[in-house]
Amino acid sequence: MDKKETIYRFKVRRTDGKEVPLSLYKDKVLLIVNTASQCGFTPQLKELQELRDHFGGMDFEILGFPTNDFGRQEPLDGNAIQSFCEVNFGVKFPVFDKIMIRGAQAHPLYEFLANKKLNGVLTSTPRWNFHKYLINKRGEVSDYFFPFTKPGSSKIKKRIQKLLAEDKNT
Repeated sequence: MDKKETIYRFKVRRTDGKEVPLSLYKDKVLLIVNTASQCGFTPQLKELQELRDHFGGMDFEILGFPTNDFGRQEPLDGNAIQSFCEVNFGVKFPVFDKIMIRGAQAHPLYEFLANKKLNGVLTSTPRWNFHKYLINKRGEVSDYFFPFTKPGSSKIKKRIQKLLAEDKNT
């Protein structure tokens, strides 16, 4: 059986500049979302926090990755992004430093998430802000959701619940 590639080999930068290995999130179900502060979907930040609260105490986390790739809708940088998310939408989940998620300058994590040849599961390139990738407890890409799929939708909640119920060694 081929072993699938995982997100754990990547490092990401927090808004304060510190690098964090994604292996910190081992054994957790993750929802990875590209965000922007000036997008029509920006209110999803509140919904994402509500989703995180819904699964509070379980092995679930949301990781936000701001990007300016779509319509230049992320003019903020560094800690200003984190502050915007906290003050305006009550966000307590990790929001990382702004990255590029498509094209030649795409962050390696997003190259991996978007390409079946790299992740072994699916191809789904974000076409706008708030594209969501679901990662299982083993760090493997499991599913994706388009920006118009609301974080609190039964579709997303059911998939998260299913992954939380799976044993991490299966």
